[in-house]
Amino acid sequence: MQHFTLSASVRKADQLGKKATKSLRREGLVPVVLYGGSETLHLVVKADDFNKLIYTPNIYLIELDIEGKQHKAVLKDVQFHPVSDKTLHADLYEVSEDKPIVMSVPVLLEGHAVGVRAGGKLVREKRTLRVRASYDKIPERLTIDVTKLKLGKTIQVHDLSFDNLELVDAPQAVVCAVKATRVSGKATQETETEEEHEHAEGAEEGSEQAAE
Repeated sequence: MQHFTLSASVRKADQLGKKATKSLRREGLVPVVLYGGSETLHLVVKADDFNKLIYTPNIYLIELDIEGKQHKAVLKDVQFHPVSDKTLHADLYEVSEDKPIVMSVPVLLEGHAVGVRAGGKLVREKRTLRVRASYDKIPERLTIDVTKLKLGKTIQVHDLSFDNLELVDAPQAVVCAVKATRVSGKATQETETEEEHEHAEGAEEGSEQAAE
């Protein structure tokens, strides 16, 4: 997991509440709550800094500097404005090596599937998978080899395993599949026709030999 350094300040009593929160946003700040530690902290961070963290497909361990005190955290939730898409609020979760957490990790499909070579189309059903592990064991991405995936077949969560990780998505959830296309359908029909023709020729030869 990559690291991201972020500075934050503790919100004072007069910075709490809806009116004060709106004022903070106008000043280019984002209200943030840090959970999971010995106490819940209400913080503010600079929007420009925070946007570098959220507008990326990568996952990060956040090295959080709160007025000189160091904390390790991960991003748990972000709320956006429905129209402007500006960040309204975020939740961070403090982590330690002895405390497992659940995070969504991007999926990377690797290899050229057998079913694709047969004319099928590889379809990704899940872009991330949720895993449970200590933060230092969570990878930047989960690599899945699809080389042996045949036409019409799927890879489901229960088909996968990764060292030091527990997958928490539903076991039957489909991660990816090779689906039939017109090309693959035509190829299948041609193969079936050839097999039927060969079978018919074999039967005819057998009849001729019996007649002799």
